[in-house]
Amino acid sequence: MPAGPGYLSFAATTKGERWDVPVATIGGLPIAVIDRARSAELMIDTALARRGTSQPPLIFTSANGQVVSLCDRQPRLRELFLATDLIHADGMPMVFVSRLFNRTPLPERVATTDFFHDATIVAQQRGARMFFLGAAKAVVDQAVRRAKAAYPQLDIVGHSCGYLRREGDEERIIDIINKAEPDILWLGLGVPGEQEFAIRNRDRLHGVGLIKTSGGLFDFMSGKNARAPEWMQRTGLEWAYRIYLEPRRLSGRYLMTNPHAIYLLLTRTGAP
Repeated sequence: MPAGPGYLSFAATTKGERWDVPVATIGGLPIAVIDRARSAELMIDTALARRGTSQPPLIFTSANGQVVSLCDRQPRLRELFLATDLIHADGMPMVFVSRLFNRTPLPERVATTDFFHDATIVAQQRGARMFFLGAAKAVVDQAVRRAKAAYPQLDIVGHSCGYLRREGDEERIIDIINKAEPDILWLGLGVPGEQEFAIRNRDRLHGVGLIKTSGGLFDFMSGKNARAPEWMQRTGLEWAYRIYLEPRRLSGRYLMTNPHAIYLLLTRTGAP
C-alpha cells in the first residue's frame, strides 16, 4: 500500500492535483480516515484520472472485524490487503475504537452496500462507466436491473456472474471487461477471492480505472439478502442479524472471529 507519513496520495483528474487521505492504524491495518461522501468523490475522481492511460487500476477494498481477525491469523491474506491502495472501514466497532485511541478518529463507517449509492450519484454526474462482476447470474442480473431503475443515467457497460470455475473463464471475463473499458469494476467475489483476483489481474485489466471489492453487494442490491435494522447497523450489531438469518453458516464463524477481533481492535489501534 503506497503510504506517506500517515496519509495516502492519489492523482486527481484536473491539472495534476492530488487527493491526500489520512490513514490510521485500526486493529493492525492501515485504514483510510474518510467519510462516504468524500470516498465517492475520491473513487470517481481517481478512476477518471486513469481513463485513456496505460496505468493499472487502483484497488480499493474494505475491512471489518472478521477481516481484522483473519489478517492476523493468515499472513498471506494480510499481504493481499496491504497490496491494495486503500482500505475502508466497513464495521462500526472500528469506528468506535478509533474514537478511543486515534488522534483523528474515523468519521463514519463506509459500508460498501451504502457507499455504492454515494458513488453512483457521483458517477452519473461525471459520466463514469461501471462493470459488475460477482454473485450468481440471476442475482447480478437483478442487481443490474434495480440499479438501472434507480439510476437511469448510470452507464453500466457490462456485468457477469462471479462463478469462474471452468478453465479459461478468468481469461474470458478479463477480455470482456477490457473491451468494455469501465472506469469502476465492482468486484463481488468475497474474501479472499476478490482480493486475489484484483491483485493477480490488475496488470491485465487495461482500461479499468479502479477496482472496488464489494463482498455481498450484489446480494443486497438484488434484494436476495436483507440489511439489518438501522439501529443494529448504528450500534455495530449487524453481525448478530446475519447470524439470525443464517445461523448454521455464520454462527461458528462469528464466535471464532469476534473475540479475537475485539482483542486486536483494543490492542492494535492508534495513530501511526
